[in-house]
Amino acid sequence: MLQLVVNHQPAMPYGTPDRAEFGVWTGYRIPEDRADWHPLVRELYDYWRSIAPDGQLPGGYLPGRQHIVAEDIAPLWSRLWMMDVFRGPLRYRYRLCGTEMVRSLGREVTGAWVDEIHPELIANPQSRERLRFMAETGCATWRRGPPLWTRDPKHRLIETCIVPLACDGRIVDKCWPSRCCSMTRAGRSDPAGAARRQAGSYQRSAGT
Repeated sequence: MLQLVVNHQPAMPYGTPDRAEFGVWTGYRIPEDRADWHPLVRELYDYWRSIAPDGQLPGGYLPGRQHIVAEDIAPLWSRLWMMDVFRGPLRYRYRLCGTEMVRSLGREVTGAWVDEIHPELIANPQSRERLRFMAETGCATWRRGPPLWTRDPKHRLIETCIVPLACDGRIVDKCWPSRCCSMTRAGRSDPAGAARRQAGSYQRSAGT
């Protein structure tokens, strides 16, 4: 089951046409109740909102890379990565990649094009449209479900939040994801297991 919260009222910022279609992501909105999110994933989203120039997210000016203070989110960096957004055609390139992500992918990808590292990104409309939705609307997204990109095969369930960045507050020029993995098999917890235990039991829901 795909875990999405959809609001069909046209509330897209930045002049995006109401008729824009993004597959299952069309009309998506971050849920107001985020109590069951993994605490590290929720921390990225909350931090992103806290550094917005006008404090009006969602719906206001987006924060840019210049607003991020690395020391404020030190515990998150190992499982964060950042992608530059290029247009005409729309493509994404890894700007940086945390150590946990590198370990999961099995190689360093900084500076590589995302569609070359993950050709399945283009083939899978859900992952492709998720990125396009954020690049064109400036809206953050959240997902919990099986991996759609090539990763460590032991990671059978992941939770991701991807937030958009814009140096001018309007045109998205970077996507900034965080992800946490589920338990890989009985008796073994994921790298963020300690944080999850502090937040209570982790909801295991299938998604795409």
